[in-house]
Amino acid sequence: MAGSGRRRRLTFDAQMLLWALAVGAPGGGVALLLLWTGDHSTKLRWTVTLFVVLGWLALAAALRRRIVFPLYTLANLVEALREGDYSLRGRRGGTDDALGQVLSEVNQLADGLHSERLGAREATLLLQRVMAEIEVAVFALDPRDRLVLVNRAGERLLAQPAEALLRRPAADVGLAPALAGAPFRTTESVFPGGEGRWEIRRRGFRLEGRPHRLVVIADLSRTLREEERQAWKRLIRVLGHELNNSLAPIKSMAATLGGLLGREPRPEGLDADLRRGLEVIGNRAESLSRFMGAYSRLARLPPPTRTATAVGPLVERAAALETRVGVSVEGGPAVTVEADADQLEQLLINLLANAADAALETGGGVRVGWRRRAGRLELWVRDDGPGLSNPENVFVPFYTTKPGGTGVGLVLCRQIAEAHGGSVTLANRKDGRGAEATVRLPLPGRAARSGGSRASRPEPP
Repeated sequence: MAGSGRRRRLTFDAQMLLWALAVGAPGGGVALLLLWTGDHSTKLRWTVTLFVVLGWLALAAALRRRIVFPLYTLANLVEALREGDYSLRGRRGGTDDALGQVLSEVNQLADGLHSERLGAREATLLLQRVMAEIEVAVFALDPRDRLVLVNRAGERLLAQPAEALLRRPAADVGLAPALAGAPFRTTESVFPGGEGRWEIRRRGFRLEGRPHRLVVIADLSRTLREEERQAWKRLIRVLGHELNNSLAPIKSMAATLGGLLGREPRPEGLDADLRRGLEVIGNRAESLSRFMGAYSRLARLPPPTRTATAVGPLVERAAALETRVGVSVEGGPAVTVEADADQLEQLLINLLANAADAALETGGGVRVGWRRRAGRLELWVRDDGPGLSNPENVFVPFYTTKPGGTGVGLVLCRQIAEAHGGSVTLANRKDGRGAEATVRLPLPGRAARSGGSRASRPEPP
């Protein structure tokens, strides 16, 4: 009190004792008043007074104890929860009174925290197991770029055990190439545990309120080598099939013609046989040349040179080039895309040619149009042909059902669309006979308006 100007507050225990004494004060005071004002002996007065006062103090202390001790129990339970010990429980965990409800809630809280701890521990063990088994090197760095976490793949990459790596600066253990450059990149780098082509990703995260960095390094060399081997196998299989298809009849026909020329006397009709044989050889050579040219175009597709391209005029130009069947341009909204006009026109020409081939089989027609949908441009080409017998293989390179086809037209269309950030799909129509090809391309933030015929027509359903 003195010096600070404040009164020292009584503790809760003392307050409960005073309240207990106050509860018994009226009754005890009245009893003592009657005792000392009545006609009683002195011995009786002091005996009864001592009994009343001691009983009053004993009951007040017992009441204080009944109130304070359960609070001490609750404090111990809460302290155990705070320290992470979830094994303690309150014995009066019922709901028949206020104290029982409090203890019951604390017990349920302990059960819940215990279950969460078990779940977190199991999740942590699973994460540790996954981290240990994956073939991707994972590192966590503190704000001073010191290693605080490394998995087994990281140990192999840096050629040191985790015990020797933790708490050391990343640059000192050979991790410097992963800390420079773009946060996501593919690069050729040399690490203590190996060299090759790597995919490096860096992300930031916070731990205990401090910024940390997560570095993930994946070895692409093995995957790329396997993909390259598979690509070579597919290429050799396709080329071998096509070469055999062309060279076998050429070899057979050449042997037949050689046999005819070696006969004496010359057989009748030799000149006609020679012409037919040479024609077969020329056709097969032309087919082989056409196949190799198509493959070369597919392999040498340049990246698109994007310019503002009005969709309406481009579709009309492509449709005008298909003269075998009547192509109906049903149009769409006036829209401009950022695209390589030549490549996009070639894509449409290929799709219209396929649609025309199908329509010729049934005497049907071809329709083309476009629309906006979900922030993208959709170009569609519909035909009245027989439909697709095997739609799963239409985009498989060199797969074709046409006698003179090369099987690269649709693959080239897909390459062009994907190079523009879009896609191509081909499926049988649901509203009738035939197939429908759909090209989806991203639109700029605001599609530029352009004029042109058919631009004001309503979008097709």
